[in-house]
Amino acid sequence: MADSLEQGVVEVDEAPFILRAPATPGPFVFASPHSGDIYPGDMGTAAGLGRASLRSAEDALVDRLIAPGQARGATLLLGLMGRAWVDLNRDPDDLDPVLIEGLDGRTASPRAAAGYGVIPRLTGDGRPLYGRRLGADEAAARIARVHAPYHAALDGLMRAAHARHGAAFLVDWHSMPARATQGVGGARGPDVVLGDRHGASCTADLTRQLRRAFEALGWRVALNQPYSGGWTTQRWGRPDDGFHAVQIELNRALYLDETTMEPGVGWSRCAAGVARVIEALLVDPPVVAGA
Repeated sequence: MADSLEQGVVEVDEAPFILRAPATPGPFVFASPHSGDIYPGDMGTAAGLGRASLRSAEDALVDRLIAPGQARGATLLLGLMGRAWVDLNRDPDDLDPVLIEGLDGRTASPRAAAGYGVIPRLTGDGRPLYGRRLGADEAAARIARVHAPYHAALDGLMRAAHARHGAAFLVDWHSMPARATQGVGGARGPDVVLGDRHGASCTADLTRQLRRAFEALGWRVALNQPYSGGWTTQRWGRPDDGFHAVQIELNRALYLDETTMEPGVGWSRCAAGVARVIEALLVDPPVVAGA
């Protein structure tokens, strides 16, 4: 059965991320927290949940799109575990008391209340992930196994880049469902959304440079609508300390067949375009005071 959940559900012992370092690391770290598609066999999802629904929140293939960054001096940090198991772009304390036992009486954040906390309750297409509640120990183990080591690695990379270059730049790469952007800035919506937390998370030069590079491809670019940057962007967006962070959302219609989660008809064009943006950014990085 093509949609079987058993495909890709495995036991995992290796590190929950891939780190690809260039020969000469520059000030940029490229992260793709949601491109992983590994789901441990002990996940215990709801009966009848198909693999397409399980994977519907993934930023499928984004890790492949940003691969050219390594040759230009960016360090790549790529999540391996599926977003439905644990969300690497959420605060580790963003827990959902509806899903997780032992949190009764706790006030959930708006995202957790909607079903999308650090351990999601719903799939990307809105279906229940579980027919049960998760124990507090189970939730803590997932965070310790995947979330904590990923962010420890990111912490080390950003601090090392800052120590070498006087400034560090995080580009957090994501993708967005085509349906999520319809009506934003036009009937079809943007091709790219740049999230800099409304100018708070990075130098304006970084946002402007990225916007120019994407618009040079003929792509429509939106700023902070509907995505202004997640927890990782908030955590590392400290320009006064020399740490800059921006979130990039690529419209999946550009490159992905959202039914099969395989490269779509626009894959080659999109991959070439992203490579051009990466080259423009890394060959001529923003100049920041004190760096």
